[in-house]
Amino acid sequence: MKEKTKFYCTSCGNEAAKWFGQCPACGQWNTMVEAPGDTVNRSRAGAVKVAGAAVMNLPKPITELDTLEEVRFSTGMSELDRVLGGGAVVGSIVLVGGAPGIGKSTLLLQLCGMLENQKILYVTGEESVRQLKLRAKRLGVDRQNLLVLAETNLDNVLRSIEATKPELVIIDSIQTMFNGDLTSGPGSVSQVKDCTMALMQAAKLQSFTCFVVGHVNKEGAIAGPKVLEHMVDCVLYFEGDRAMSYRILRAAKNRFGSTNEIGVFEMADNGLIEVPNPSEMLLSGRPKNCPGTCVTCVMEGTRPVLAEVQALVAPSGFNGARRNSNGIDYNRAMLLLAVLDKRGGISMNSCDTYINVIGGLELDEPAADLATVLAIASSARDHVIPYDTTAIGEVGLTGEIRSVNALNQRLSEVARLGFHRCVIPAHIRGEVKAPDGLELVSVRNIREAIFAILED
Repeated sequence: MKEKTKFYCTSCGNEAAKWFGQCPACGQWNTMVEAPGDTVNRSRAGAVKVAGAAVMNLPKPITELDTLEEVRFSTGMSELDRVLGGGAVVGSIVLVGGAPGIGKSTLLLQLCGMLENQKILYVTGEESVRQLKLRAKRLGVDRQNLLVLAETNLDNVLRSIEATKPELVIIDSIQTMFNGDLTSGPGSVSQVKDCTMALMQAAKLQSFTCFVVGHVNKEGAIAGPKVLEHMVDCVLYFEGDRAMSYRILRAAKNRFGSTNEIGVFEMADNGLIEVPNPSEMLLSGRPKNCPGTCVTCVMEGTRPVLAEVQALVAPSGFNGARRNSNGIDYNRAMLLLAVLDKRGGISMNSCDTYINVIGGLELDEPAADLATVLAIASSARDHVIPYDTTAIGEVGLTGEIRSVNALNQRLSEVARLGFHRCVIPAHIRGEVKAPDGLELVSVRNIREAIFAILED
């Protein structure tokens, strides 16, 4: 009998019996890939499902459900604990993604060195045991309770988990794991889904925490179906420019905590070093008496972070002015340029404009609008914004400056790092308390802000 072929959408995981140019479920183009259908016999993944279904699970009234909080444990790395929501949860599965060479394996191997009292099973499918030992020696990881297994067969991995009964399992990486009863190759859609499901069920049944490394594609998303991210409890992205030493760990999904927190690390010769104060890191090397730069304060979860926004405005040599933004959404940057041209009295039609956020930070909240506008105006007029001045506020289409949340917390961080003046929206002037040594400049629109900062 001829084996049936299925088609999977790599964006949403939708299955279809035939190929489509556009996925009928999510509407994405050219995301349908061919994969052989699953065979009847299942390997260890099926055994796990049977074991879990041996005892019938009956529904219960919600009033009888246990309301105890989940069991957490500290990873020994405060930045990782922050992103996970206070520590790792027993029985959870965490997917760690990032570009090749960004530091995913280094982070997890250093995690093994931090957990001295837990039995850990590190399954490597990409490196030999000798290679892993050399990297562990360089990182100073030498623990008797760290077990290493070089294996890609899912059945052997699950048997090793049952035999050793670890408290933490690390799979590096999920694209190298394969189920022998599936005819598709490792890294295919069906293999990735099946192996992840088997590991998830094993983690729930045997109460161990599982960290899974996932590769990313050229678009920056986890390679494989999007449904893979729906299956796991937490998705962490390791971001950063390989040419720079700083790395940002960000949660894209977290069933046990906030997705707004970030962790900052610095890549050194002996591994990743935690950066407890990212504001000082992002402002290091900031130029003095130079137009086109302004500092703002954004909230990354519960943490206020100071970021430097730079702008360069130069006469255009073409009929159409060029626009480019890095670290700020391009459409948002174009909106601010239009508002500055219409409401701020600064013509931008014949000027090339380039906007950049230092340190590789992505500013996705409107509190950075005012600093962006002031940096552009400073470069266009070639006037210097005072070195000890920051700006916080959202800019509307009429040029008004609107309020932002957590302003008191932002101002405390601004004052702590030695700034003496901060531009804020006027209508929340009475709701905030200025820290000692910090002068608050209240403005109602961008014209007042430009006059107060660039004309004094």
